[in-house]
Amino acid sequence: MRVNLPVLYEPGLSASDMEALRAAVAALERQSFAGRIARLTGRQMGIPIPAEVHRVAMDAAQKALTTSLKVALASLSDAPRGDTTRFHKRLAAVAGGVGGAVGLASLPFELPVSTTIMLRSIADIARNEGENLRAPETGLACLEVFALGGHPDDNVLEGGYLAVRGLLAKSVSDATRYVGGRGMALESAPALVRLITQLSSRFGLVVSQKTAAQAVPVLGALSGAAINLAFTEHFQTLARGHFAMRRLERVYDPVKVRALYAQVAREEGYWEEVSV
Repeated sequence: MRVNLPVLYEPGLSASDMEALRAAVAALERQSFAGRIARLTGRQMGIPIPAEVHRVAMDAAQKALTTSLKVALASLSDAPRGDTTRFHKRLAAVAGGVGGAVGLASLPFELPVSTTIMLRSIADIARNEGENLRAPETGLACLEVFALGGHPDDNVLEGGYLAVRGLLAKSVSDATRYVGGRGMALESAPALVRLITQLSSRFGLVVSQKTAAQAVPVLGALSGAAINLAFTEHFQTLARGHFAMRRLERVYDPVKVRALYAQVAREEGYWEEVSV
């Protein structure tokens, strides 16, 4: 009996997985959060971000990442239940509307709520890509998404997504090894503190941009919800790309998958071509 085998691409990806990889590259490299806000409001983000906004955002980001993960993952079951992104976006809109109305003073209270909502959505995406939500590694991979909010256009790092993962690799590995069977409750563990500090330094940059946009008087409460929708959509998009890559790396040789990712990123113009 004749069997129709899938068409393979170098380095051995099926056509559907090649499509998934290309979609992941676009999700992870195409657009910054600042670009989303510019499209939404019709104005470019001011640079530099006011010092007080930056300080409050960085503090709030660290606290939000420290406190939200356990709550978010505890609210999810292991059974796949389809796409819940719209539900989480509606919740984010409510939280953002409150934040937009009150302003900067609300950030330490609003951000943990928004972050928890986003983590729930990220965990849903992870589970639907075959991740085990009970595994500490998956919880940390969900948290890792918040460090992907920077973008090469912002001159944060060259090499985009792969560079950020390389930067975080040791911290994530150390935290995963430490957590082991202990669970995520040990926020004060040195390995987790180091990871949270590293993640929040990048997450805080995007939080600063969101907060600065919500602080503009002509935007205020009316667009607070819309900005939080964009904020949530941004990290949902990154999560889809991140967990698609993790799935492909479980199926194929991770080194080859990442090499192909870099090739596609250059072909699509997201990265500069390497001169030989």
